Amino acid sequence: MAPCMPAHAQSTPDPVADAREAFRKKDRNRLAAARAAAISSQHPLAMWADYWELSNRLSEATQAEVDGFYARWKNTYVEDRLRNDWLLELGHRRDWTNFAADFPKFRMNDDREVTCYALLTNHLAGKEVADAARAAWFAQREADDGCNLLAATLIDAKLFDSADVWRKTRLAMEAGRVRVARQAAALISIPTASLVQDLSDSPAKFITRKASAAGGRANAEIATLALMRMASNDPDAAAGALTDRWERTLPPDLASWAWASVAKQSAMKLLPEAADHYQHAQLVFAKDKNRELDWPDDTMAWKARAALRANDGKGRWQQVVQAIDAMSPEEQRDPSWIYWKARGLQSLARNSQSGDAMRDQSRQMFASIAGQLSFYGALASEAIGQPFALPAAPQPLTAEERAAATATPGLARGLQLAALGLRDEGRREWNYTLRGMSDRQLLAAAQVACDAQDWQLCINTSERTKAEIDVAQRYPTPYRDDIVARAKELGLDPAYVMGLIRQETRFMATLRSHVGASGLMQLMPATAKWTARKYGVEYRPELINDPGTNLRLGTGYLRHVLDAFEGSQPLAAAAYNAGPGRPRRWREGPVLDTSAWAENIPFPETRDYVKKVMSNATIYAALLNGEAPVLRTRLGRVVGPRDANAPEPEKDLP
Repeated sequence: MAPCMPAHAQSTPDPVADAREAFRKKDRNRLAAARAAAISSQHPLAMWADYWELSNRLSEATQAEVDGFYARWKNTYVEDRLRNDWLLELGHRRDWTNFAADFPKFRMNDDREVTCYALLTNHLAGKEVADAARAAWFAQREADDGCNLLAATLIDAKLFDSADVWRKTRLAMEAGRVRVARQAAALISIPTASLVQDLSDSPAKFITRKASAAGGRANAEIATLALMRMASNDPDAAAGALTDRWERTLPPDLASWAWASVAKQSAMKLLPEAADHYQHAQLVFAKDKNRELDWPDDTMAWKARAALRANDGKGRWQQVVQAIDAMSPEEQRDPSWIYWKARGLQSLARNSQSGDAMRDQSRQMFASIAGQLSFYGALASEAIGQPFALPAAPQPLTAEERAAATATPGLARGLQLAALGLRDEGRREWNYTLRGMSDRQLLAAAQVACDAQDWQLCINTSERTKAEIDVAQRYPTPYRDDIVARAKELGLDPAYVMGLIRQETRFMATLRSHVGASGLMQLMPATAKWTARKYGVEYRPELINDPGTNLRLGTGYLRHVLDAFEGSQPLAAAAYNAGPGRPRRWREGPVLDTSAWAENIPFPETRDYVKKVMSNATIYAALLNGEAPVLRTRLGRVVGPRDANAPEPEKDLP
C-alpha cells in the first residue's frame, strides 16, 4: 500500500492546471497568482501559465512585454504560439512596423489571417503580391479582418477589381458561409451587402420579388447568389426557376454557376438528376467563348461523385474523368481522384481507339498509389493484381534513438500536459516539436508515446513517417485480449472492432467528444443505456468511461447495427458514426459498387470515417490473423436498397 499523502498536499492544485482554469474563467487575479506559483516553483510547464496570463491581457500588452516573453521561452511552442497571437493583435492595431519585424520569426506560419496581414505589409513595402493575395483571400474560410483588409487595400490600389469581389462572394455562398459572402459584398457597397443578407435569409422570396438581371453585371451577380442560396435549401425549386426564366436572362457564365450549384446540392442529396444538371451546366457555360470554367474543387468533386451514381449505378465515366481533369492540380493529386480517374480511363478504354494508351495510363495511376496504407491504396493494389502486402518492419530503434526522444523537452511537456487533462495543449506542444524530424526520429517519438500508453500521440506520430513504416506501431493493439474475446462472444470480426476503435478514439479510454460521446467506443449516454437494457447489463452513467463496460456495451451496440444492415461492414460503420437513419437513406437509389457508394456519402466526416475503418480493419486482419489484406472482400461487392426479404431492422435502434 502506498503511503498516504498529507491532507494539505492532496488539496493543493497543480499551479498550471489552476492557471488554465483561471484563464478559462477570465479570472485575472487567480491567473496571476497561479502564474507566479508555477514560475517560482520552476514547474516544467510554467511557460504555459505565463502564456495564458499574457494572452488574457494581450490587447493591452506592449511590444516590450511580448519581447520579454519571447526571451524567457525561446525556441518553445508557446513562444511561437504567442507570436501568432501577437501578430494578429499587431494587425488589428495596424502596427505594420512591429508586424514586419516580428513576422519573419514566425516558425509555424500556418494562420491564414496572419498570412493576409503579411501580404499587406509586403504590398505597403512596394512588393508584388496580387496573385498570392488573391489566392489567400479566396481560400479564406472565416470573415476575418486580415484578409478583408488586404482585399480592400488591393481594390483601392486597382490590383483587385469587381470581378474578384464577385467571385469571392460566390465562393463563400457556395460554401454556405453567408457572413463571409456579406463581408466580401460590402467591398462593392454597403447596400450590396444588405442585399446579400436579404437573399440569404429568404432566397425564394428574393428571386420572386426583388431579383433582376436587368441593369448590368451587379444585378446578375445578385440574382445568381440568390439562386445558389435557393439551391442549398431546395435544388428542385432552383432548377425550376432557372428553367422558367433565369437561364435565359443571366450571362452564360453565371447561369452555369447557378446550374452547377443546383447540381452540387442535388448530388449531395443523392438525387438521380444530379449528373444531368452538371451536364446541362456545362452546356450553358459553353455558350460563353471568352471564359475558362472556374467552378470550385468541391463542386467538381460532387460532379465526379454524381457521375459515379449515374446510369443506374453503371456510371458516366467520361463525366468522371472530365470532372477530375477540371480540378486544381493539388486536388487531382488526392489518392481518391487518382483512383477514380484510373477507373474511368480503364472503363473508357474499352470503346476507344486509344484504348491501349488509356489502359497504360490507368495502370500507371493505380501503381502510383498502390501499396499505400489507405482505402484507395488497397483498392489500387487490387485493381492491378498486385498483392497488398504490409511494409517490412524497419530496423529496431537503438538505445541512443530512444534516449534522444525521451530527452526532447517538447515531447515531455506534451505528455505532461496530457496527464494534467490538457490534451489539446499537449497535442499542440507535441506536434510543434515533431516539425523537421526524420523518419527515425518520428519513430522514436512515437515510441515514447506508445510507452506512455498515449495511443493517440503514438499513432498520429507514427503515421507521419514516409519511407520507414512501422505497421505494428501505427496499428497497436491495446486491450487486444478483451476485444478479441468480446468480439468472438458476439460473432463479430475482431479486426473490424479494432479498426473502428482505432478510428473512434485511438484506443484512448477517457476521451469525450464535443457532442458527449465517451470512452473507447465513443458511446452516447442514451446509446449506452439502450444497449445495457438490451443485454441486461447493470449500468450507471459513471461507468461509461470504464474500458471493460464501454467495450461490452460498444460491441453489443455494434452487433445490433450490423444486424440492422444485413452484416454490411461499410453500412454499419456509417451508421455507427452518423446514426442508423442516415445510411438507411443513403443506400436508397441505384445499386452501387461499394467503393462508389462510400465516396458518395454526403457527410465528409462519415465518408472519411467509413474509408478509414474499412482500411484499418483490413490491416488489423493481417496483423491479428496473418490474413492476406484484401479490402474488396471485406467491403462486399455492392450497396443498394434493403432486400425486401431481409428481416426488418429494429425500429428503436438509437
